[in-house]
Amino acid sequence: MDFELIEKALPILLLGAGVTIEITAVSVFIGFCIGLFVGIARICKVKVLRILAAIYADCIRGTPLLVQIFLIYFALPIVTGHRVAAVAACGINSGAYVSEIFRAGIQAIDVGQMEAGRSLGLSWWQTMYYIILPQAVRNILPPLGNEFIAMLKDSSLVSVIGFEELTRRGQLIIAQTYGSFEIWSTVAVLYLIMTLAISRVVAMLEKK
Repeated sequence: MDFELIEKALPILLLGAGVTIEITAVSVFIGFCIGLFVGIARICKVKVLRILAAIYADCIRGTPLLVQIFLIYFALPIVTGHRVAAVAACGINSGAYVSEIFRAGIQAIDVGQMEAGRSLGLSWWQTMYYIILPQAVRNILPPLGNEFIAMLKDSSLVSVIGFEELTRRGQLIIAQTYGSFEIWSTVAVLYLIMTLAISRVVAMLEKK
């Protein structure tokens, strides 16, 4: 084990870890916004919305993230730059999974809550916003934490388009130093530290 190599590479890898956290946070935020809308659309009374939401969720969840990254980066001329393509692909992918989390969390709320809101004169959307969603937060928080962790690890796939996050920076260092074992071990430890930190934060939020 070449500890001197690890010491020299660590600052570069830490910068890559920061980029990984950044792209993960932005992607999950985009996924949260998409997932909230799609999740509600999947259970609303408008049939067209239900069908479109189901098509989106099934297509995205049924294809690999790696293929989606290639499709967005190489096949869509409107998308320019590694960062935009990486965030767009990860955000769209995350949205499909988050939509299922929202759908399951909302459907876990007793149907009587919706009936009670409607009996008070609220519309379907008002009842969903003021009564159902606040109660669903408790149900969706743990799986949302899991989605954040999954996206943190899956974000390593954006290295294939040259985006210099943690994995890509590790590859570049190995190409120069040939220290595969030392660098990949350090990369793995950094990913482990980040995922454990997220797990602890989610656990604290659950208790509150």
